[in-house]
Amino acid sequence: MDATNALGQFLRARRGLVRPEDVGLSTSGLRRVAGLRREEVSMLAGISADYYLRLEQGRDRNPSSQVLRAIAEVLRLDRDAADYMIGLAQAQTTGAVRARSRRQAPLERAPQSIRELLDGWTNTPAWVQNRFFDILAVNDLAAALSPNYARGVNLLRAAFLDPAERELRRDWEKMTREGVATLRAQAGPDVDNPHLTELVGELCVRSDRFRHLWGRHDVTPHRNHVSRLTHPQVGDLDLRSDKFIIGGSDGLTLVVLHPEPGSRSAELLQILGNLNAPEHHTPQVTPETDPMEKSP
Repeated sequence: MDATNALGQFLRARRGLVRPEDVGLSTSGLRRVAGLRREEVSMLAGISADYYLRLEQGRDRNPSSQVLRAIAEVLRLDRDAADYMIGLAQAQTTGAVRARSRRQAPLERAPQSIRELLDGWTNTPAWVQNRFFDILAVNDLAAALSPNYARGVNLLRAAFLDPAERELRRDWEKMTREGVATLRAQAGPDVDNPHLTELVGELCVRSDRFRHLWGRHDVTPHRNHVSRLTHPQVGDLDLRSDKFIIGGSDGLTLVVLHPEPGSRSAELLQILGNLNAPEHHTPQVTPETDPMEKSP
């Protein structure tokens, strides 16, 4: 990723996803580019072609919010994607991207109170993750769902590179598509973050699907959804996934999975918990004296 021209990369990628007919333009004649041409974007946005070219090439780093909103409308960006684009432009203007890239983030750790909360939830799968999908804390029932629910595992890396994770998820294609868009949203303008750069670089090399999805520059913030799993021990599970930002942290999220009350998934989740519960042994009490030696 070229953090020095993140805005230009975003504009090129999103321009390539808009068909001329989507914005009322004729498609007659030979077109050498996918999506819109630069001059078409500039015409529809009401700016000069030269100015738009400078934006894509990173030679103009101070576009007004009015210009960016006009371009967002042409590129058919939703509010999340438009805000993301404006954030990239602001970071270029202030140099925030370069400043952040020189700082190594401290090692993250889930708050002690949250770890205690997780341990107390014996019937509810839950874990804590950072904005790059690294798991920082997890409870036993979540670990029973997948060995990839473990401290230190990156969920995106597992989803794209571990065949067992793909077998587990009936909604793998939807989950991976949304996961990549959420990663980009959560990274924001911090595209030079060393951890993000390493993760994206590895996945682009090892996964064609990730490389394609990352190249689209889709942006989707965390949203609640239903995880559809096929577990090797209990079969199909449909679990609602709710996410809560942990206050006072640097973007840490508490993820909680839960079934619809009274559903078959609720029964199966309870069975899974019983199958994977640690055995409780009743300690044997050794009497201090032999009962046969007691006087009547």
